Amino acid sequence: MDQTEAILIRRLQWSDTSLITIWLTRDHGKIRLLARAARRPSSPFAGKLDLFYRAEVGFSTSAKTSLHTLREVRLIEPFDAAAVPCGNVFLCGYFAELVDLCTESGHASPDIYSLLARAVGHLREKTASARALGYFEEELCRVLGIAGAADPLAALGNYCGRIPESRAPAVRFLSGGV
Repeated sequence: MDQTEAILIRRLQWSDTSLITIWLTRDHGKIRLLARAARRPSSPFAGKLDLFYRAEVGFSTSAKTSLHTLREVRLIEPFDAAAVPCGNVFLCGYFAELVDLCTESGHASPDIYSLLARAVGHLREKTASARALGYFEEELCRVLGIAGAADPLAALGNYCGRIPESRAPAVRFLSGGV
């Protein structure tokens, strides 16, 4: 069984009782883990699989597919979306979607993991701002090796193929338009 520190960036319903969880990990990059029976009230995963949670995850790798099996989750730092302003949640969502676009499954990216962990930690404590948005995009460009462009957003769009649609509502919220 492999273990690594990870941040939950996406959840998808797999069946009536199971979830596919997508994690950005420190040691394995982006990984997809099947959490069997995670939606049952008696699940050992109950309360541990919310977005932007930082956790130590244990998983068994599959030899046949890129979907591995989640075995255990030890929560390190929760993200209480109900206790932070909506803008913080919007911004975390944008950051997670952007990281999902610019990372490949199974390729370690400790610098991107560290950047996302710092961003989520910051948004857990401080109010979201346009400055935080710009800083994250510039730092991501630096980590990806595309820094120095006059427009970091355009550089990210070229690198990832597109900019996540979640950026527009986050920017609107930050500018007081929501």
